[in-house]
Amino acid sequence: MQIMNKYFRASMVYIMTNNEVMNQIIAFYRDTNGMLTFVGSYPTYGRGTGTREISTATANDGVDPLASQGSLTLSRDGRFLLAVNAGSNSISSFIITDSGAPVLVDVKPSGGAQPNSIDVFGNLVYVSNVGNAANNFASNITGFRIDNNGRLTPIPGSTHSLSTFNAQPAQVLFNPNGSKIVVSELTSNHLSVFHVNKNGTVTGPIINDSYGMGPFGSYFLSSGLLLVTESFSSALSSYSMSDNGILNVISGSVLNGQQTTCWVITTRNERFAYTTNTLSGTITTYRIDSSGALSVVGHITSTPAGTAVGLPIDVGVSKDGRHFYTLNGNQGTVSVFNIQDDGGLVRLQVAAWTNFPYLGSQGLAVL
Repeated sequence: MQIMNKYFRASMVYIMTNNEVMNQIIAFYRDTNGMLTFVGSYPTYGRGTGTREISTATANDGVDPLASQGSLTLSRDGRFLLAVNAGSNSISSFIITDSGAPVLVDVKPSGGAQPNSIDVFGNLVYVSNVGNAANNFASNITGFRIDNNGRLTPIPGSTHSLSTFNAQPAQVLFNPNGSKIVVSELTSNHLSVFHVNKNGTVTGPIINDSYGMGPFGSYFLSSGLLLVTESFSSALSSYSMSDNGILNVISGSVLNGQQTTCWVITTRNERFAYTTNTLSGTITTYRIDSSGALSVVGHITSTPAGTAVGLPIDVGVSKDGRHFYTLNGNQGTVSVFNIQDDGGLVRLQVAAWTNFPYLGSQGLAVL
């Protein structure tokens, strides 16, 4: 296995096919101008769901079958890539080589049915499982340790139910210091907060009501401010979180006039947030003021006028803060944008890895 060089590593963007026969990671090389070149595909040795939707709450169109943010996640140091295999109820871990190629290390049962989101903090990994009501599998979150080689070990006693038996998780997310986990629950309209214990288990949940309907994607600023999209009301809300896990609304349901606002990320300076509005085919820029209040700046289409309309889902921002990326769920393509000083986006490229539209892909991670 290639030894990591912390001083140089290829810049990459990864997406996931979610293929029902063999899930794969698709890797793009990212050049200094942010442009993408397809490098290769790497099997997870698990199965996705293809175009099959795991949710009865979302449209059965194959554009967003896992109904989640964070189905593909890089560790904060960029050493490991973690993927969910919702069709085989497992998770896969990869180590990232200097060339940017992901090398499979481990595949483990996810601790439930239909995993759809995963996050990592230090050596702690948590995955959300949607469950399967027909087979009496409840929704939950389950924890693992990841060692220095990327191997996963389940944490005894870490599996924990959400606010209700069939609450559908849309994202599992650590806060900036790793002391808490927030799970956005799409169908219960709850934001469940768990306290992370020293042994890696969690206690909770502290059940918070989402300000708007259909809480979906979430993102923590370094200050601890929490942003949550609301897919049913097409809005973004901001919250502060107290030490006891109670969320306090700062800006509630700031509407953007688009359709199905689901994914969210910020610029590196945290002055602006971007949401993807899937059914509108657009990205909205929000301004974040010093108090955490939100306001809409504008919108841009994911793909150029006069070309096939891309329906954007998962998002990412480059480490240098210069480029924004979004996966078009109806194409399997990645749209590339330059980030302007005023938060505006300038489209640079729509990168493809196949010569035909690919339905069912999920997840996006930027190295």
